[in-house]
Amino acid sequence: MVKICCIGAGYVGGPTMAVIALKCPNIQVAVVDISTARINAWNSDTLPIYEPGLDEVVKKCQGKNLSFSTDVEKHVAESDIVFVSVNTPTKTQGLGAGKAADLTYWESAARMIADVAKSNKIVVEKSTVPVKTAEAIEKILTHNSKGINFSILSNPEFLAEGTAISDLLNPDRVLIGGRETPEGKKAIEALRDVYAHWVPVDRILCTNLWSAELSKLAANAFLAQRISSVNAMSALCEATGADVSQVAHAVGKDTRIGPKFLNASVGFGGSCFQKDILNLVYICECNGLPEVATYWKQVIKVNDYQKTRFVNRIVSSMFNTVSGKKIAVLGFAFKKDTGDTRETPAIDVCKGLIGDKAKLSIYDPQVNQDQIQRDLSMKKFDWDHPVHLQPMSPTSVKDVSVVWDAYTATKDAHGICILTEWDEFKNLDYQKIFNDMQKPAFVFDGRNVVDAEKLRKIGFIVYSIGKPLDDWLKDMPAVA
Repeated sequence: MVKICCIGAGYVGGPTMAVIALKCPNIQVAVVDISTARINAWNSDTLPIYEPGLDEVVKKCQGKNLSFSTDVEKHVAESDIVFVSVNTPTKTQGLGAGKAADLTYWESAARMIADVAKSNKIVVEKSTVPVKTAEAIEKILTHNSKGINFSILSNPEFLAEGTAISDLLNPDRVLIGGRETPEGKKAIEALRDVYAHWVPVDRILCTNLWSAELSKLAANAFLAQRISSVNAMSALCEATGADVSQVAHAVGKDTRIGPKFLNASVGFGGSCFQKDILNLVYICECNGLPEVATYWKQVIKVNDYQKTRFVNRIVSSMFNTVSGKKIAVLGFAFKKDTGDTRETPAIDVCKGLIGDKAKLSIYDPQVNQDQIQRDLSMKKFDWDHPVHLQPMSPTSVKDVSVVWDAYTATKDAHGICILTEWDEFKNLDYQKIFNDMQKPAFVFDGRNVVDAEKLRKIGFIVYSIGKPLDDWLKDMPAVA
């Protein structure tokens, strides 16, 4: 029986291995992690991550051919294929600080694999890593190999959180990169055979190592670029009276462009987009391509501009001060159907409002108080280290309360910020909310989820990103 082990029980490792176990009942799959709390959660009724459909998949396979364990070395030693899905945070100091990926966790995983391996292994990069990481890992493994053969493959994930299980069950493509040597080709075939249990072979793309590594960074950069493009347009739409939804719809009808990723919003978030673009920028700079680096840097600049613009719009609309005013924040996750808050635009928006002395009342159906307080008190990039290496339990951020329903959050508030597009926010009783708020009552819709006209009839002053402005807002321009 083929044995697979995955080092790292996070957003990528857990769901990916669960689906492999589901679709390959003849393969024994073990997910290992040094975090006892995380493994205990995978073995409990409350999984450590929220992802629609994940619960059912894990329950079907656990106890049969899927296990979660902290005995990392045992499972690595026994396995034929080792996936490595560990954190690759952005460096905060030293060479490449603020841009380059920190490969500390990757390197220690590679050294441990070399240390405990007693048989030949295929080692698969699953984390998003900079181009040429495989080469570095290969060197570590071969220099410590004790006569054992290691084949390195790059198999980047293309999951979207919130739809990870359906993405895994029905992927657009599976990408496998390897060495163009007889051993490399054999390793590619072995991994292709795993995926071929359920993925049509024409969707399994085989490339060289560098192409696979770069394709992942490029895909995320292209997606983020589309969001920044439509967000840049949203600022122009507000200035001219155009409607960004209508513009995006017209643009998306062009089959060369297509309609996806053209929703204007308060900005993109998630663990990958910013990190991968910074990584791309660093690689371009290292390879003497400053013009290319500057081009991709602009995607992040526009994203930061959009968040700043949103905060400025809130403050300027509310008589140029939010000091002491209660503002309800609806949604904290970076998008709906996930509890993930990594790089969520809500962090920068909330910090901007706290900086102006607002009192925030935050509600998100999937994010708990501890996570929100942690996010608001952490330094940039700290979030991407394993939890036990993050700063100890943070001090509570003053002027922030976390509540468990939207009506409590909005009671006596001066304004509402919608920062995540949860479906429930479309169907709230806004008349009841309006009655319980301070007047004038403001709604700042960072995701364009509410029916602005309906809310205006109730009496709200509404700001929707990229839409024609209320007369009230026209008189108070948001100065960036």
